[in-house]
Amino acid sequence: MNTSEPLSLQPRPTVTAARVTPIKLAHLVFRTRRLSQMVDWYRTVLGAHVVFAADEITFLTYDDEHHRIALMGSNDWTDPAPPDSIGFYHVAFTYQSLEQLLQTYTRLKAIGILPYYPIVHGPTVSMYYRDPDGNAIELQIDVFETSDEATAWMNGEAFRRNPIGVIFDPEDMIRRYEAGEPIAQLTRRADT
Repeated sequence: MNTSEPLSLQPRPTVTAARVTPIKLAHLVFRTRRLSQMVDWYRTVLGAHVVFAADEITFLTYDDEHHRIALMGSNDWTDPAPPDSIGFYHVAFTYQSLEQLLQTYTRLKAIGILPYYPIVHGPTVSMYYRDPDGNAIELQIDVFETSDEATAWMNGEAFRRNPIGVIFDPEDMIRRYEAGEPIAQLTRRADT
């Protein structure tokens, strides 16, 4: 008797057209003519490490995913679309706390990487940066404990009046943070 074969095969469920959703956003892939600069930038900004590198492609990650960013390098790519064109706008990376976001800002500022758009959106506090190819990269924290709380806030009057948010000064926020101002006050939009 061969004991390696299953005693019975379990029937599988019928495949239907029912709606299912992905379980996560796995990775982003960028094309570039500046492969080494882009690798260095994402390693610096996100604290990522190289998982695999070859002449024309590099895979990086900063967490338990096998790769979060892939960079494909070639001198044959055409120029990127200007920032005011339609299409991809930005990608966001979430930090665990305001302290981590401000610490990242301070670290990047020390090496000359500054946000071009620091803003309190309402559901997030965000700082937007440009990578070497000009792609917009948002570093953020979630303001609310749960997605339901954020969604409820987004359905409120303040967000309806201003769905973009209020610009803030990162240096001022650091001063206020270090002075002990409550996190809830620091992350609240100035117009609410």
